[in-house]
Amino acid sequence: MKRLAFALLLLAAGPASAAVLPRAEPGTQEIAIHYVAHDGVVRAAFVLLPAWYSPTKDPPLPLVISPHGRGIDARTNVRVWGDLPGRESFIVINPEGQGRRLSLYSWGDPGQISDLARMPEFLAAALPWVHVDSKRIYAVGGSMGGQETLLLVARYPHLLAGAISFDAPTDLALRYRDFPQIGHGSRLQRLARYEVGGTPWNDPNAWAARSPLDFAREIAASGVPLELWWSTTDRVVVDQEHQSGLLYREIKELDGDAPVIEHVGRWAHCAEATWTGKLPEALAELGIG
Repeated sequence: MKRLAFALLLLAAGPASAAVLPRAEPGTQEIAIHYVAHDGVVRAAFVLLPAWYSPTKDPPLPLVISPHGRGIDARTNVRVWGDLPGRESFIVINPEGQGRRLSLYSWGDPGQISDLARMPEFLAAALPWVHVDSKRIYAVGGSMGGQETLLLVARYPHLLAGAISFDAPTDLALRYRDFPQIGHGSRLQRLARYEVGGTPWNDPNAWAARSPLDFAREIAASGVPLELWWSTTDRVVVDQEHQSGLLYREIKELDGDAPVIEHVGRWAHCAEATWTGKLPEALAELGIG
């Protein structure tokens, strides 16, 4: 009832609401907005944009859609970006997300991917004074956020000018089988069964629908410039050779000219995917910053 009352309050006030939040980084401001997810649940998104931005003086800015990782909330995802939006002149939207049943464990739910595709629309409704360059919309995510970034490329290629995936699982059924190799693996398997609706053996199609590897052909044909970053020593998404690495090989086998590149290293899980790590370099490769 509280959730419904909150939703009604937001809808009565208009299509979206916004609140300016304080930030430590001097060049970037943060604004909280709300949107109605695919299942009717009201969710928050945190928008980062240059503190100096003026819609009357400045041209439209690039927009980055940034889904969060497994078990990491949107506010934590905000910290990945530091002061980059203010320094490099772009906007980031960090949605809370909503899966079939869970929020922090959406694991590429088709409804969540459709919500990600609507982020420019949600942003325009909440902050009509913020002007986005519609030809420069990108997706960037790490871990589960990287998985969802890849699914966004596969399903909504017309939306994106480029994408970056850091240390992403691309075969969710394999991920499920590998969970016992990491901390709280049994709990993660229970959560995954609850979110997806069964095991990979009971409903393989549901798991395939959340696996970028099953969309390799669509990603290869998308024409979206894509960076795949993965580590040979990742202890969270284990066996990345058969996750992001395999996706890269399959894309290249399908189309050797597909605009996808891979960066392979020996970093801890998503250690490279921050503003103090390799994130600025990855953005620069896409022409952001």
